[in-house]
Amino acid sequence: MSTLENAPTKTLSSTAKAGLMRASTASLHTILFKRGLRNTYIQGVSKMNNGTVKMVGQAFTLRYIPAREDIDTVAAFRDPQHPQRLAVETVPEGMILVSDCRQDASAASAGSILLSRLEYRNCAGFVSDAGIRDSEHAATMKMPVFSAKASAPTNLTKHHGVDIQVPIGCGGVAVFPGDVLVGDNDGIIVIPLDIAEEIAEEAVKMEAFEDYVLEKVRMGTPVIGLYPPNEQTQAEYQTYMENR
Repeated sequence: MSTLENAPTKTLSSTAKAGLMRASTASLHTILFKRGLRNTYIQGVSKMNNGTVKMVGQAFTLRYIPAREDIDTVAAFRDPQHPQRLAVETVPEGMILVSDCRQDASAASAGSILLSRLEYRNCAGFVSDAGIRDSEHAATMKMPVFSAKASAPTNLTKHHGVDIQVPIGCGGVAVFPGDVLVGDNDGIIVIPLDIAEEIAEEAVKMEAFEDYVLEKVRMGTPVIGLYPPNEQTQAEYQTYMENR
C-alpha cells in the first residue's frame, strides 16, 4: 500500500484557488476541451448536499478492488492500517478524499461517521463513484459530498481498500494524487496539477466575459457574433472592461 511519501510536493496557490472558486465546471470543461483534454468530467456522481459551498481542492486518493468474502469481514475495520480508515485519518487539511470504487454503487463507500470525521478534520470534500450510506445526514453537512447515489450496504459488501495516494480512476476519469478537483451542482472537473494555475487564470477571464455576454443576451442581443465573439464584440468588450 502506498503512503504519504507519494503526496504531491506542489500545492495550489491561494490565488488560483480563489479563481477556481469563481469558475463554473462548465467553463472549466470548455477551457480544458480547447487544450485537447476531453475526459475531465467525472461521470455518474452528483452533490449530495446542494446547499453547501463549491468544492475546490487537491486530490487525496483511495483505491478499491472488488471485495472477497473471506477477507472483507467487519473485523477488517479493527486494523489501524485499513486503507479506508488510514485515508480518513491522514488526508491533509484542505484536500479532497477521492475514492475509486470502479463505478459500483451497489454498496456504500462511506457513511455519516467517516464523513463527519473528514469534515471535522477540515477536508475540502469527499468524492466517490460508489454510493454513500446515511444520505440524510450527508445532506446536512457543510463539507461537499459527491457520490453516485444513496446506498445502504456497507462498503465491505463490494469494496476492498488496497491503496492510498496512487493514480486512480473515478467515474471514468484518471485522478492523480494532487490533481485539482472543482465541484458544483453540475458535477466535478479534474484539472491536472501542472496546469491548474494557468487554467484558474484563464477561467477568471472566461467567467468575466461570459457575465458580459449574458448581460447582452438579456438585453436582446443575438448570439451570432457575440458568442463566440467576432472582432466587433471583442473590441466592444475590451472597451467595456477599460471603462469599468
